[in-house]
Amino acid sequence: MHTIKLQKSLTYFIAAVWLVNGLFCKVLNMVPRHQQIVESILGEEFAGPLTIIIGIAEVGMAVWILSGIQPRLNAIAQISVVALMNIIEFVVVPELLLWGRFNAVFALLFIWVVYYKEFGFQRQVPQKV
Repeated sequence: MHTIKLQKSLTYFIAAVWLVNGLFCKVLNMVPRHQQIVESILGEEFAGPLTIIIGIAEVGMAVWILSGIQPRLNAIAQISVVALMNIIEFVVVPELLLWGRFNAVFALLFIWVVYYKEFGFQRQVPQKV
């Protein structure tokens, strides 16, 4: 029973990370640094709309997580997106990251949480009585 509660808690935590970063930081532009990062990587002309599109995609990721549909595919998608995004930022715009290149540590921790939540728990097979 403890495992189920932990898995649910991790699911809500992971979804919240995507929701906050997508909705508040990007769509509502409450953290302008995110648009500056997009501007530096993809260009100034479309940075505003692209940042909003990225934010909407992140909100979509939160919905996908909460839906429980194809959770392993979802975990692989999350891990891939976070790794790729952070590698690009680490190389191209480390000065715009909240903790500079140290952000990579937090990205790896998040990747580990996603991996552990989906692949680290033992799948419990119901016992026949």
